Amino acid sequence: MAGLAGAGITGPGETAAGVPAPAAGRQPSPHNQLVRRAAVARELDAVLAPIDVAAHEVDRVDGTSSPVSSILADTFTDACVVLQDGGVVFETYGEHGHPEHQHPLLSLSKPIVGCVAAILIERGQLDPEQLVTDYVPELQASGYRGATVRHVLDMRTGVRFSEEYTNPVAEIRELDRWIGRSRWSAGAGPAGLYPYLVTLQADAPHGGQFRYRSAEADVLGWVCERASGIEMGDLVSSLIWAPMGAGHDAELSCDGNGTAIHDGGLSATARDVARFGQLLLDGGVVPDGAGRNREVVPLRWMRQAWAVDADVRSAFASSPAEQMFPGGWYRNQFWFRPGPFGDVLVCLGIYGQMIHVSRRTRTVCVKLSGWPDAQNPAFLQDTIRAFDAIGGALTQRDPGDARQRMPGVITGLSRKGGASPPHDSVI
Repeated sequence: MAGLAGAGITGPGETAAGVPAPAAGRQPSPHNQLVRRAAVARELDAVLAPIDVAAHEVDRVDGTSSPVSSILADTFTDACVVLQDGGVVFETYGEHGHPEHQHPLLSLSKPIVGCVAAILIERGQLDPEQLVTDYVPELQASGYRGATVRHVLDMRTGVRFSEEYTNPVAEIRELDRWIGRSRWSAGAGPAGLYPYLVTLQADAPHGGQFRYRSAEADVLGWVCERASGIEMGDLVSSLIWAPMGAGHDAELSCDGNGTAIHDGGLSATARDVARFGQLLLDGGVVPDGAGRNREVVPLRWMRQAWAVDADVRSAFASSPAEQMFPGGWYRNQFWFRPGPFGDVLVCLGIYGQMIHVSRRTRTVCVKLSGWPDAQNPAFLQDTIRAFDAIGGALTQRDPGDARQRMPGVITGLSRKGGASPPHDSVI
């Protein structure tokens, strides 16, 4: 999604114990769907960190060294939350951030929609091997003809779609124009998200190289709505947001036709984004309050995403994204990269939105930002380096401790990661 709407909309209060305050009369803004929080929020207790996170020194991409606090300031941070084992070890807010304010998540919305799809698949309402046109016949004349749900989940269709935000004729810019026209120029011709998706055409076979395309998440969302008969705002509310223990309502932006913008329309608080990251770290389960765990996202979905195979890895290795995350892969709407402390799950959004999940260091790092430009490779890599370093310092690990990887390693293709060289952004 292009554009950043500012620091966000004030949400309902959350008490110190994590229990939501009443939200009397809470209504979404125009063009938005309300995503409802849990009746009782998952508690995120502050815990004493073994290090001063803000003062921890990090090697930056330009060869200099800076404390975490400087990296956060230099990269226009609005909110940053770090969890270890579910406890808050670091939390800070910038001038345009606030614990109770919703912040645009942009493409952090994609993995949330992906998890909705996971639950529908687990329930037998959605088949990842079915054609997308079996669910959305309107796409029959588009480039998505012949593409499966799996193809859009992993962004491996052959549809032509550029994410080059500086190019005024790129498809991502045209998508935004169609959405804007649906809101503000009634009667000015075809407009809106779904009418635009129907116009897209393919320039390569489906199932080949990975290419980051926001339109894939929009098609996936459309498929989920058709498979379930429920609009996306209600799907996220009932399947993800409330079950994971969200402390605040979120909002899902829509076009002028009332269609949810699946690829980047969610706005939420930083702590609720951290709760989502913790859900991913814990394999899709949350505490049930009685000493046991309750499944929200299917465990097999998370295992499938983490356990890269040769096909998924080769699709990524041959794409421009390999420069950004050497040795990485993309699966189930998640990014993965080899880090100095083991493989890391990453969720990314333009203008500096990030969730960083490390199983080896048991950390979840969330950063919500307001970069001046949609894409900035140096800002991205400095943030990644900071979060890698924080996790290692919190667990008092040396990078060499991660030489033996967790299950999911493949053979036959290089998985060597580490620091990325200068590169162009692909998100």
